[in-house]
Amino acid sequence: MANITRFDPFEELARFQPLANADDFFKGFRLRPWSSDVQAEPRIKVEVSEADAAYTVKADIPGVKKEDIHVAIDGNQVSIEAEVKKEKEEKKGDKVVHSERYYGKQSRSFTLGSDIDSAKSEAKYSDGVLELKLPKKANGSSKELKVQ
Repeated sequence: MANITRFDPFEELARFQPLANADDFFKGFRLRPWSSDVQAEPRIKVEVSEADAAYTVKADIPGVKKEDIHVAIDGNQVSIEAEVKKEKEEKKGDKVVHSERYYGKQSRSFTLGSDIDSAKSEAKYSDGVLELKLPKKANGSSKELKVQ
């Protein structure tokens, strides 16, 4: 008895990946595919832990001054915004050989399970890590925290 299989004319197209090995294709040339040169700045990475009375949030924001970090609390929504400024300049003698500048804003917002008591909330920034202590509250209010 013969096995009967259904012919799917689009099966080969679904597996087709023209640039899957683009690095191998351009290996002998001085050209590189455009996609490997594009590097986006990383988003703010956040770790949230919950206890009975409060949330603790740790956000990785390296290379930012604490004056450039803004934290806003509205009910159970937390927003973190950081302004990033990077400048790099290489000189040989009096001549500038290479200069790079990057200015931009990174932000991250998330919603927690309970409203936050913004009056008792704390924010500390050291060694590139922003730590928020956010006590839970039944009735929320809006407030911007000052980073210490």
